[in-house]
Amino acid sequence: MKQVETLKKLANWKKRSGPVVFVVMDGVAYGKRKEGDAVANAVMETFAELSSTCPLVKLKAHGEAVGLPSDEDMGNSEVGHNAFGAGRIFAQGAKLVNKSLQEGSMFSGNTWQEAIKTQGVLHFIGLLSDGGVHSNIKHLEAMVKQAKIDGVKVVRIHALLDGRDVPATSALEYFEPFEALLAELNADGTFDAKIASGGGRMYITMDRYNADWPMVERGWHTHVLGEGRQFSSSVEAIKTLRAETSALDQDLPPFVIAKDGKAIGTVQDGDSVILFNYRGDRALEITSAFESGNDFPHFDRIRVPKVFYAGMMEYDGDLHVPKHYLVTPPAIDRTLAEFLCALKLKQYSISETQKFGHITYFFNGNKSGKFDENLETYVEIKGDNVPFEQRPAMKCAEITDAVLEAINSKEYDFIKINYPNGDMVGHTGSYQAAVASLEAMDLNIGRLKKAIEAVGGILVVSADHGNADEMYEFKKDGTVAMENGKPKAKTSHSLNPVPFIIFDPTYQGEYDLKLKEGLGISHVAATLINLLGYEAPSDYDTSIITLK
Repeated sequence: MKQVETLKKLANWKKRSGPVVFVVMDGVAYGKRKEGDAVANAVMETFAELSSTCPLVKLKAHGEAVGLPSDEDMGNSEVGHNAFGAGRIFAQGAKLVNKSLQEGSMFSGNTWQEAIKTQGVLHFIGLLSDGGVHSNIKHLEAMVKQAKIDGVKVVRIHALLDGRDVPATSALEYFEPFEALLAELNADGTFDAKIASGGGRMYITMDRYNADWPMVERGWHTHVLGEGRQFSSSVEAIKTLRAETSALDQDLPPFVIAKDGKAIGTVQDGDSVILFNYRGDRALEITSAFESGNDFPHFDRIRVPKVFYAGMMEYDGDLHVPKHYLVTPPAIDRTLAEFLCALKLKQYSISETQKFGHITYFFNGNKSGKFDENLETYVEIKGDNVPFEQRPAMKCAEITDAVLEAINSKEYDFIKINYPNGDMVGHTGSYQAAVASLEAMDLNIGRLKKAIEAVGGILVVSADHGNADEMYEFKKDGTVAMENGKPKAKTSHSLNPVPFIIFDPTYQGEYDLKLKEGLGISHVAATLINLLGYEAPSDYDTSIITLK
């Protein structure tokens, strides 16, 4: 890897005696309505104090500001942390896939051509919605149609229910039209495409960061082995299981589609399998189950079919996983962490399990390794393997305990933290839990503030996207949507702007206290470099502060 240039020191900067501490309040933004806005309605005394006494500006954290196709697209933690760490905007997942489909390069590429050679079945596994965070149903539709054109005879889809990046109980809005599309494609008798299995994305298949391998095991048994409760169609399965369990889509139990008591879509030797999710974090574990050969310790796969396996994208650029992929991901280089290593500045990165990869892997440009083992410390606080609404504080206290030790050690120049509370609890749809979660987080940011004051550092507080700021669904007329006499829960991200606050208790007058407006979160990296006392790289998006 080519070494980045060494950044110049700012001539008029007075070095602080403590570190620069960057806090990502995951899923915290400024909502448009007070109803259902857990951020506005939570008692967050530290956030309120910082907001009223410190330089503050709102930043854009969705759509084109983070490399997504349009401003109708919600931001997410992956592209958000990419933007934080890269200091520039790179075209991201959906945008790259859209371009590949429009140009036809996906279908002319070697991976697609190899996948359609199968003399068996072409399987697609992934999230069936238009949420645009992990996948988009339009991409799947295009691939199924092309498979028929290319002469594939049998296609089976293993469809995961969303309910996090789209309304919580909206699955049938996707499954029913998709089933109708398949029926239309099958009508001439030359093609046989069917949904073969499914289940909620938070119950099977889509675990991340090794948090809950039994999720992946349930997915393997469902999709690959065809084991599970049988139904005649996905629509019947969803209606029946929803009535029996009252589960949100993301938590729906798995189901298998069968005919005459036999699963219609087991994965066999000679088949091809395409994981059509393009986001990496929740794709790596199921990919490992297919690609790891005999070196797989996480569960007994019973039977490992010999298949051609491919992902929509390369999910880990360092490990080159998977071996085959349809669309090349963005090559993110010259990241903040790499520049700080070139300056010999010591860095400390911490979160709990659910966001550990964001503050490390995604922040570092989709790279799983460190730039310098001697200069970077990674700390993962193990998360509780329970529904997040049952432990709304998550591990914010334990994270803060560790950070306070790091601050007081005076060993680190730059510390970055992700508090997952607003996002992970926000996704549960529990407004009460989201409020409790944010209040717990705020108490701990208060602890950081006191420590920063004591050592003379700088505290920067921001967020990667919105979520907890919109916990209710709203109708077109602006009123709260109701369900069973209660406000209908919203579990997806929002399009709202996020805060950016600088708490600099030993401010020396080197920059204007009025921050630049109209910017996005890709401008944070240059700002952090300035606050560490250095000029930002010339190709970075401009700093949010104006130096004097």
